[in-house]
Amino acid sequence: MKKRVLSVVLSTAMVSAILAGCGSSSDTAATTAATTAATEAAADAATEAAADAATEAATEAAADGEINGGRVYLLNFKPETDEAWQELADTYNGMGGNVTVLTAADGQYSTTQQSEMAKSEAPTIFNIGNATDAQTWADYTYDLKGSDLYNHVSDHSLDIMDGDKVAAVANCYEAYGIIYNKTILNAYCTLDGAKVSSPDDIQDFDTLKAVADDINSRVDELNEALAGSTFDGTVTEAFASAGLDDGSSWRFSGHLANMPLYYEFKDDGLEDLTAGEPEIKGTYLDNYKNVWDMYVSDSAADPKTLNSGALNAEAELGMGEAVFYQNGDWEFSALTNPDNGYLVTAEDLDMMPIYFGVDDANEGLCVGTENHWAVNAKCSQEEIDASLAFLNWVITSDEGRDAVVNAMGLSAPFDTFTGDYEPKNAFGAKASEYMNAGKTSVAWSFNATPNVDDWRKDVVTALTAYTDGSGDWDGVKTAFVDGWAKQWKLAHEQ
Repeated sequence: MKKRVLSVVLSTAMVSAILAGCGSSSDTAATTAATTAATEAAADAATEAAADAATEAATEAAADGEINGGRVYLLNFKPETDEAWQELADTYNGMGGNVTVLTAADGQYSTTQQSEMAKSEAPTIFNIGNATDAQTWADYTYDLKGSDLYNHVSDHSLDIMDGDKVAAVANCYEAYGIIYNKTILNAYCTLDGAKVSSPDDIQDFDTLKAVADDINSRVDELNEALAGSTFDGTVTEAFASAGLDDGSSWRFSGHLANMPLYYEFKDDGLEDLTAGEPEIKGTYLDNYKNVWDMYVSDSAADPKTLNSGALNAEAELGMGEAVFYQNGDWEFSALTNPDNGYLVTAEDLDMMPIYFGVDDANEGLCVGTENHWAVNAKCSQEEIDASLAFLNWVITSDEGRDAVVNAMGLSAPFDTFTGDYEPKNAFGAKASEYMNAGKTSVAWSFNATPNVDDWRKDVVTALTAYTDGSGDWDGVKTAFVDGWAKQWKLAHEQ
């Protein structure tokens, strides 16, 4: 009997104990021991050739319409893709599969993962964000080397390695920066005394701040300039609200915090800018402060309410209230989906780098990923084979590729995404445009963040206090620098 698809988004804190899990026995201890012994025996007995043969057989069966019906349980990292994954699972199950998809809530993946991996029927597919995650889950990551999934990867620089083991492969690559409404910005450029004559004139932090300051002080004039256009929005602010609640704060404790990390790692000569180092100095935290202060001062949101959870930056940009919105290419699908009722269209949208005042002339968008598929090595070989077969179906079938490109709006690093399945995301295309112009893409250095949830939580707490006036910037520096050293030690201690 095929398992019914589970559509749940978890939002509460989970148990943090990490225990082995895969199987169905009610006796957890016995199951854990039996599973571990079986896994070790299988690992000793199986050769790489045998694993390849099993995966190839499963793929051929899928191609012939014979779906591998082994248990597959995917723990999804991205809440915005939940509906698409549920539909994919339904489709696959209708052909004979046995797939369950569970999606963790915003900011809750780590705790959800810890809880789910401790269960007897643990996820067979889960997300690895960075090298630190790979160390944490080292005993649970199956070596993907030689699998069909691995062989279809078009950019192995995004692989996460654990020694010689391919612990996880990227399932998408993404770009982020400052999304802007070019229709509104072009209208601003027609105002008397506008700071720029074209959006293309914004190529550094000082110019961006001058434009944002000016827009925020002249919204009435800007709305008058837009009155004769086809755009029906009413501008209220330059920047969409910088929410510090759990559903939004990662944009600043993660994506904006990436900028000072990236430039400091470059200064320190790190060969891998996403690997990190035990201590940081906070060399570029003044630049971080400048950008943050701009976000807050050039928004209509009350600084004392940023952690309230009542703000919706996406809607502010989508309804034409805001001109600028720091976020990534994953927002393109949501902003242009007619079902969401937004006023913006694909023609209104563009993206520029987060100009940081360091090397603005050479800076492109931030390009990378924290989304990597890992397969649970503690599951049975049957479950592992079924999971690999399902993922291979996702990246080779028309249904899977259509969902990834169109429903999820992602750019996938697999050689199967060609022709009709090439990325249609305009923000992702913008990253390529900057690269082709000789700009340097900013690496996702925040992937090195130790104990990411704890470190970010402390940074957000300090940033909230600074912004609402109950704290100062020194508190942010302490959380950023001292917190990094503390969490690095905890994450890497033997």
